[in-house]
Amino acid sequence: MEKRDERLAVVAGGAGFIGSHLVDHLIGDGMRVICIDNFQTGRFDNIRHLEHEPRFDLIDADVTDPLSGKLTRSGSTPDFVFNLACAASPPHYQADPEHTLMTSVLGTRNLLHLCETAGARFLLASTSEIYGDPEEHPQRENYWGHVNPTGPRACYDEGKRAAETLAFDFLRARRADVRVARIFNTFGPRMRADDGRVVSNVITQALAGDDITIYGSGDQTRSFCYVDDLVRGLMALMTYKGTYRGAINLGNPHEMKVRELAQRVVEMTGTRSLITFRPLPVDDPRRRRPDIALAKKVLGWEPSVSLDVGLEKTIEHFMAVAKAAVRFPLMRPSSRRRRSQSAERDVAAP
Repeated sequence: MEKRDERLAVVAGGAGFIGSHLVDHLIGDGMRVICIDNFQTGRFDNIRHLEHEPRFDLIDADVTDPLSGKLTRSGSTPDFVFNLACAASPPHYQADPEHTLMTSVLGTRNLLHLCETAGARFLLASTSEIYGDPEEHPQRENYWGHVNPTGPRACYDEGKRAAETLAFDFLRARRADVRVARIFNTFGPRMRADDGRVVSNVITQALAGDDITIYGSGDQTRSFCYVDDLVRGLMALMTYKGTYRGAINLGNPHEMKVRELAQRVVEMTGTRSLITFRPLPVDDPRRRRPDIALAKKVLGWEPSVSLDVGLEKTIEHFMAVAKAAVRFPLMRPSSRRRRSQSAERDVAAP
């Protein structure tokens, strides 16, 4: 890896919910960042504040396509490549299951080839969904999971499992320095109101005064990690200098029932919304809680933001979005973005 005064990070999916927070952190840490996004679920509004940032470049591209003509910039090679490119909520990844699967498989392969050529370090944003509807609780990294390989969630679950396979094959062959984070439920500002996940659903329905929809009995559990904590974990994993190279869970081990989350949001927003129940979707996990003992031991990482503090910030975000929609009713979030002037520059790819 060539030595430079300024490190370069490539963030695939950098206009998404988690990706945009990661981009902010990297730039705040003094790095130069190239964001790759096809804006299938990412939004330009998430990175609009970086439009005139000299250390930020945006490339409108799909990681399933070859990256070599889009990511080449003479004399400049990335130090870090973060792969967060994939729709992550069931309504979005099930809308185009073929593309979801190919994003995990072909996209990961393309980014791994970039790392192999550039000598960059690679981090795969994997998911707790690789554990499926788990029969082990809490979930540890050595648990192989209980996944339906032909169900409606398989395009995402099995896609991420295949992406991990590719990453570790490159690692074993010493073709790339690989890190794999298994991310559990994450929430915070910049979540999409329509992403179909429980936190955004409950908050937006509560703020609108609509009935709050709970799927199943509401007794199924989740563990919610605030986005700032997760970004710290991703950075700790990417910059880790020890010898451990297996997957690491990143999430908050505080487990709660979905209906308890809904009731908490009702109390915090003061809404008069009623909680209603609908059938549980196919293959929806009944319990989900990470064992983060490995993250504590290896990375010295654990979440620090409480659920209430995180919910307050997330509620404030959705309130601001709602107020902006009322104030500027004819303005819609950008569906297409400006392509960076440097979009056709090279980042030393094959």
